[in-house]
Amino acid sequence: YERRFPTCPLIPMFVASDTVNEYKSEDEAIHVIERRCKLDIDAPRLLKKIAGVDYVYFVQKNSLNRRERTLHIEAYNETFSNRVIINEHCSYTVHPDNEDWTCFEQSASLDIKSFFGFESTVEKIAMKQYTSNIKKGKEIIEYYLKQLEEEGITFVPRWTPPVACKSESSTCHPRRPVSPAINIPESATKEGLSNKEILNTSSSPLEPTAGTPDDKLDADYIKRYLGDLTPMQESCLIRLRQWLQETHKGKIPKDEHILRFLRARDFNIDKAREILCQSLTWRKQHQVDYILDTWNPPQVLQDYYAGGWHHHDKDGRPLYVLRLGQMDTKGLVRALGEEALLRYVLSINEEGLRRCEENTKVFGRPISSWTCLVDLEGLNMRHLWRPGVKALLRIIEVVEANYPETLGRLLILRAPRVFPVLWTLVSPFIDDNTRKKFLIYAGNDYQGPGGLLDYIDKEIIPDFLGGECMCEVPEGGLVPKSLYRTAEELENEDIKLWTETIYQSASVFKGAPHEVLIQIVDASSVITWDFDVCKGDIVFNIFHSKRAPQPPKKDSLGAHSITSPGGNNVQLIDKVWQLGRDYSMVESPLICKEGESVQGSHVTRWPGFYILQWKFHSMPACATTNLPRVDDVLASLQVSSHKCKVMYYTEVIGSEDFRGSMTSLESSHSGFSQLSAATTSSSQSHSSSMISR
Repeated sequence: YERRFPTCPLIPMFVASDTVNEYKSEDEAIHVIERRCKLDIDAPRLLKKIAGVDYVYFVQKNSLNRRERTLHIEAYNETFSNRVIINEHCSYTVHPDNEDWTCFEQSASLDIKSFFGFESTVEKIAMKQYTSNIKKGKEIIEYYLKQLEEEGITFVPRWTPPVACKSESSTCHPRRPVSPAINIPESATKEGLSNKEILNTSSSPLEPTAGTPDDKLDADYIKRYLGDLTPMQESCLIRLRQWLQETHKGKIPKDEHILRFLRARDFNIDKAREILCQSLTWRKQHQVDYILDTWNPPQVLQDYYAGGWHHHDKDGRPLYVLRLGQMDTKGLVRALGEEALLRYVLSINEEGLRRCEENTKVFGRPISSWTCLVDLEGLNMRHLWRPGVKALLRIIEVVEANYPETLGRLLILRAPRVFPVLWTLVSPFIDDNTRKKFLIYAGNDYQGPGGLLDYIDKEIIPDFLGGECMCEVPEGGLVPKSLYRTAEELENEDIKLWTETIYQSASVFKGAPHEVLIQIVDASSVITWDFDVCKGDIVFNIFHSKRAPQPPKKDSLGAHSITSPGGNNVQLIDKVWQLGRDYSMVESPLICKEGESVQGSHVTRWPGFYILQWKFHSMPACATTNLPRVDDVLASLQVSSHKCKVMYYTEVIGSEDFRGSMTSLESSHSGFSQLSAATTSSSQSHSSSMISR
């Protein structure tokens, strides 16, 4: 292995390396060497130019223990360590049953905090490079073995203690060195504090030591993207982010998004964590991350919803204009229903988040909220139609819960006499911090001192408010009654809107697992899964077979689930099949409790047929008695009729395209809100699964 240094011709990206620290024990049993490696990453020229670097540097520590016959290799990135955390660990050990065999294990983790808006690109490049290096591993080993053979070296004798050990027992045990090399393992550990192990680990990350550089955010990053934070606020952000990193596989919400929830709860971590987990679950269940890409507003909304984005205010915040007084809320509710209106408002908020990110880049300072200008001219008793007010209250409730601290300022103009009635109805549903951002102007007061000109440049004041800027916001108007829908049509449509999902539901019974067949042609493919255990406890398994199973047997007892009118039950593994003969288990079973959310991936080693199985989990009786435990009895009572329900999604992608996460940066992963207080993680050699309660 040492022959790979200072550079290796089989790894073109490995340009050079320098020894930083080296330690050898007196009896030469222990040899620890730390190197600084220079890499030429295969990345787009534009990305390198933006990042301002041509090469990236990694620190690698090799620990050879000749007495134990082990070689441990640890590596982490030095370049951009405040933005990206990469950790890799490899180990060579002796097989416990045959000491002539060598076991090789490799694990790696990647955590991208922020990278100039190119987070997904960097992730894809990293996965591509990592996959390429894994494929070359055997080739590199054989290359150097052949080189040794050509030099006449075909055997390396085992290490034996020096002769002095027989007379001086004190030299039998190497003393701990005083050199800086003894701190290498600690620094490597700290570098890995805020990431999640993706492969081959079951240990939890250590708690950071107070005052270390790794538990602070980069000052330039804070100023550029987050704004002014006190040390206490910075600490709260780091702690909540670390909690998410430890409990959610793949990407976590951006720091700006986490910060919104902290500010909404005055930096109370427990309260912020609760509402953030609830929001992440809500986003996942209702596919909010895909709304801008997959949902097109109905034409009625495009024609009669009198709202739209209009430049920005003096602080750089995106400006949204809503002509509420000109909008026929009753007509929109009658023509579309509450769900379509809610979804449209959600798309507006998602667009607002996107515009905040763009303006942060344009103005060079953090912009995390937008300004809303509401014109109430034309507001009358028609707007107090009860179903319309009900829809408005529900929209406010959803937005308050999932988009906290996104409203920087609300300017309410030309408020009529009926406005106090509407305000009395809706104000109890609005957070106190949000209400403080409301500025209300009656009549033409907005044109005087302290009015619009204090917040919006004269050049962009809309024409309908006496300005010179043409505003492309629809004028609204009455929705034709010919577009109204019947109550039954709206009810069916509402159900359809909420159940549109990429997830499928399934029922799992005692003795009747649910199984999904995946055919793999390319051995380097990646199977990904994402499922929620809606009811009961299940065991998740992955099997491989060289031959296809018989056509699936569908169970007719599938019942209603949260994402589909009917949950199904499919059994693929024939009862005559024998494990180890007809099919094999490729991963250890994973026990998943009710309410948990599990995401993971498996890199396939062979082509053929892979079967994902969700099986009913029976509670084991107490080991020392035949009587069941009280906890087991209570748990069995909760699982009525020995039935479980799961909601799942699977995808197969090539290793080179594996993104490492199944949802967007804003979504991350979460369990059901009512069970999100505790977490458990589990992972195996070729797969990674994350459970959130």
